[in-house]
Amino acid sequence: MKLEKILDKLGSLEKNSFIKIIDNIISKNPKNSKAIEKILSSSDKGLKSVDNLNVSNIFSLIADEFTEHLLCEFQEVNSQLDILIDIIIRDGNCIMKQDWFSRLYDTEIKNLKGKIKTLKTELDNDKSELSESRKRDYRIYKACLSTAYINDISNNREPKITADELSIILTLSKELGLSQEDVKLINYSILPIKKFDIQDVINNLKNIGVVFFSKKENTIYVADEMVRILRKVRKKDVAEKFYRRTLKLLREPIINQIAKEHNIDRKATLSKKIEDIIKEGISFVDLLDSEIYKSGITLTEKKKTLNELCEKGLNIQNLKGSTLTDKINSLIEHFENVEKDEKVGISIDGFDKMLSELNNSLPKINKELKTQFELQEEYVLNAGFLLDYNIKPRDILDLITKSDLSKFIKDNGIKQRGDDILNILEHYKDVENLYLENYENVGYRNLNLLKENGISVKESELGLKFEELTKVIFKSLGFNVDDKFKNQLNTQKDMMDILLNLGNNEIIIVECKTIKEKGYNKFSTVSRQLKSYQNVALKNNLRIVKILLVAPEFSDDFIYDCEMDTEMNLSLLTASTLSKIFAAFKLSNYQEFPHVLFRDIVINEERIIKALTK
Repeated sequence: MKLEKILDKLGSLEKNSFIKIIDNIISKNPKNSKAIEKILSSSDKGLKSVDNLNVSNIFSLIADEFTEHLLCEFQEVNSQLDILIDIIIRDGNCIMKQDWFSRLYDTEIKNLKGKIKTLKTELDNDKSELSESRKRDYRIYKACLSTAYINDISNNREPKITADELSIILTLSKELGLSQEDVKLINYSILPIKKFDIQDVINNLKNIGVVFFSKKENTIYVADEMVRILRKVRKKDVAEKFYRRTLKLLREPIINQIAKEHNIDRKATLSKKIEDIIKEGISFVDLLDSEIYKSGITLTEKKKTLNELCEKGLNIQNLKGSTLTDKINSLIEHFENVEKDEKVGISIDGFDKMLSELNNSLPKINKELKTQFELQEEYVLNAGFLLDYNIKPRDILDLITKSDLSKFIKDNGIKQRGDDILNILEHYKDVENLYLENYENVGYRNLNLLKENGISVKESELGLKFEELTKVIFKSLGFNVDDKFKNQLNTQKDMMDILLNLGNNEIIIVECKTIKEKGYNKFSTVSRQLKSYQNVALKNNLRIVKILLVAPEFSDDFIYDCEMDTEMNLSLLTASTLSKIFAAFKLSNYQEFPHVLFRDIVINEERIIKALTK
């Protein structure tokens, strides 16, 4: 869930710790201070009176400084921040009830203690599967960490690992090729590990600005933007879902090669080995830099292999960069952009339909999603619910085995040639709803954004498409969109776009305008058009209840001219406002939209939405 949306849900007291930390960072003159000052200049009372969108914008401007703030917190050896962050950055854990978080924390501590015991046995056992070189790496790291921690005790000081010591130890772990899980196990074989009271844990995380806690809902929220920062702090290059997507492209012998290097059971199923590699916390960069290739392969061959992996498996053409490191960084950047992008790729209705049919074909899918993403709710196959957790259609399809995907495709008549996942996404695109979700972009004639959102259309078709979508919305609002009557009234010269027939010789005329430039400002032209439609209607003894002009936006001059007009009962309706009214109407108890609410010069969405939700 985005930071702005979380802040909208919370009261001022629940945001207080987070706001204080941002305030403190701003007071220390961060690198983007000028941009921050520009946002704050509109507020008299500082950050506390800034709206939630701008708080979110300021947070993005101080992301680097916030990361530094968190790294300082890591110096507190008993904070268990590594354990806690590893829980909250897992896919599906950004919204949790307190009791669910408590359960995950208990499980994590219990599993950690069991793994520490196993590692100790492996290190002491001459016949263990760990190679001697790997045992040596573990022992070197453990000895150095032990010295950094215990040297304070010998000097009669409280044991802690300083920033300098932490920096050296992190470098050592990287050079020894230790995974995040290796490091965590060795750390807690030296540092005392105990289970803290869950309320204290939540308060500590809240006080350092990492989570929000709603007492009213007894729920923990972690913003998507925060998850990305926490991942960076934990040196995790990509989200688990993208790591999984990449691993699934590799042949099983390569997966076995990685598993052998990190003491993962090679006899397990392919899916289990992939999940264990992800849980092991192996660096994504290291994986693509050295671990997925055969021994003795040249640098040129490595680059070719990575290019082919991205082109054939991830549909990324021409991966940027001349060096292998550049190419890996380009792939990470691609995944970051996909994660930040709010686009789903298919319509919301299409997503819901896909989930429903997945449930019919693969009855265990609900349980598998609950387990994989550690979701507390019993039934999770709902598009809106999953999107709050930043779980998109592709993320779900990535979890399904090839045999189950084949069954699902056959059951639902989906194209079988080509890439299974891309075929499924195309099947559920649901073009009309996808267009409706991009209604404003159609009005703005924004071809590039439409293309990015999976819509292929010619620019010459956008005007007619905007009109068609406006008709669909008014029909869905319960109006009688009477094309037959409109065609009877229209002449060769005067052709109105949409006529809403209210009965009893009463009508509403709707005119649609798309624009490429900012602000619709051609009032004189459009007013002549509308007056001619009005005259046609009056000659036919019709009462015009309202004339609505729908466009993406209107300039201040256009609105002023409209206010001064005395000949027409004209209201201006932006595409964005009409979309929001439509969304509110679908959730209301109304069967037909009460047209009397169209009473302003510029239609006020907040007033109408409030009336619909009464």
